[in-house]
Amino acid sequence: MDRSSWAERIPAVKSKADLAYESLRSAIARGDLKAGERINMDELARSFGVSKIPIREAVKRLESDGLLVSRVHAGVTVAGVDVTEMRGVFLARGAIEALIAELAVQRVDERRLAELHEVQREMRDTLERGGTAEMAELNSRFHRLLAEAAGYRILRDLTEQLLLTIRRYRITAPLGERNWRSVVDEHDTIMAALHRRDPQAAAAAARAHIGSQAAHEVEDGG
Repeated sequence: MDRSSWAERIPAVKSKADLAYESLRSAIARGDLKAGERINMDELARSFGVSKIPIREAVKRLESDGLLVSRVHAGVTVAGVDVTEMRGVFLARGAIEALIAELAVQRVDERRLAELHEVQREMRDTLERGGTAEMAELNSRFHRLLAEAAGYRILRDLTEQLLLTIRRYRITAPLGERNWRSVVDEHDTIMAALHRRDPQAAAAAARAHIGSQAAHEVEDGG
């Protein structure tokens, strides 16, 4: 039997370090762990019911992600997000999202298009109810689906990392309803280019979308 065929049958099992990493990462994204908050590894180990070894591994990965910072005498704390960093994040997103949209035009199928339309519908319904609390997660879902349609794992991973940084920033500087409506409208322009199978238009729409959001979130506030 070919190795690839039997290897695919083995289910992925997450290690304790993986579970700790994902839990801490989610807590940071939601704002449960705030910028500057100290991470007590002994307390975390007791909470997770594990030794400190997987906690240390998780913390090292989060430091590599830029989500935690280790300083002498201060220990490990949740990293802050400042306006200068956000400008860099949006510059990176503009380039990456344009590439993703251009590639997605060539690869997206009807199932993925339907999923993107469903997210758009949920975003509109949420705004009609007057709510904005769920919008950040719905927006992240839209961009994840788009990145998946592009077909490259590195682009999915980069998208996830950049979205996380933006979500952390929005905890302290949330978007209002008017800006969220702009986000949905800009998504519609990307979707229209996908349906037309126009890679140049899709890339331009994605780049314009990120530029518009940078102006709302960084330039106005910085």
